[in-house]
This record gives sequence, structure tokens and C-alpha cells, in this order.
Amino acid sequence: MRRFLVLTAGFHTVLAVGVLLHARRRDRSAGKWIALTLAFGLGGVAGYLFAGH
Repeated sequence: MRRFLVLTAGFHTVLAVGVLLHARRRDRSAGKWIALTLAFGLGGVAGYLFAGH
């Protein structure tokens, strides 16, 4: 169980870094999407992408 949680946290961290880098490249604010991606993973990424500015 511990291994699963560590892998999940690592994956969510990688996704959050991806959101941050994408936001910087597009001159967008990542703001709350970093926290939401850390908490919800792909759900946070989807929200960020669909919220597009």
C-alpha cells in the first residue's frame, strides 16, 4: 500500500510540474491548478486544460 501511495504522489507531482511548465510557456496563470493537480491528478490537468484562457 505504501508503494502505491508513493507512486501516486510522484505521478501527481510530475503532472503538476507539467501544468506549471505549460502555463509558463503559454504565459498563463497556473494558480490553483497546481494544487488541484497535486490533489486530483488527471482531474486537475483536465480542469486546467478545459479552463483555457
